[in-house]
Amino acid sequence: MQSMVLESIKRHRIISILRGFTTEDAVRLAEALYLGGIRLIEVTFEQGLDEQDTVQSIGMIAALGHSDLLVGAGTVMTKEQAELAREAGAKYLISPNINGEVIAYAKAHGLISLPGAMTPSEVAYAYTLGADIVKLFPCSVLGPSYIKAIQAPLRHIPLAAVGGITLDNMAEYFDAGVCCVGIGSNLASNRLVRAGAFNEITQLANAYAAKAHKV
Repeated sequence: MQSMVLESIKRHRIISILRGFTTEDAVRLAEALYLGGIRLIEVTFEQGLDEQDTVQSIGMIAALGHSDLLVGAGTVMTKEQAELAREAGAKYLISPNINGEVIAYAKAHGLISLPGAMTPSEVAYAYTLGADIVKLFPCSVLGPSYIKAIQAPLRHIPLAAVGGITLDNMAEYFDAGVCCVGIGSNLASNRLVRAGAFNEITQLANAYAAKAHKV
């Protein structure tokens, strides 16, 4: 199962990040994104806030019945959050940092681990701890040229780009060598959700998914 999830992440290439939505909106978003071709959805923990909102959203999205829709948890910063996410149905754990306990928990329970890093040393360290893919964050600061530069000595480590990815610049990150990207409000648009324009989100998702598979 673990290898199938990892292969799915590398094949579908786009993880849509859902942050700050109610469970009702998160589920409607997931359906709209799925109709547009998105198969990977991350629901983030809001540190310091009620974790049950995230857990409920993960569980309800996992229960939608789409066998090829894989939901994961984002901003996972403790072992306890990792456990809550797994029990709710998350198949992968994404973090903004490197936490050995979170990575070890993921590996022990058959989940895919995507910790966050910025420097080559952090990337290499996360990988030695067992990360399946290392998330480079924030990419809006680093840029594709930075990723291309560190790919030379670290090409054996799968990388994800997160932060500032748009429809216009996404191809540059794939060309630089990342295996997947995480996209937040540029895809899961708060503005469109507030307007109830889920059909527009589906159209936007279709544009992103189509472009990702052309690169």
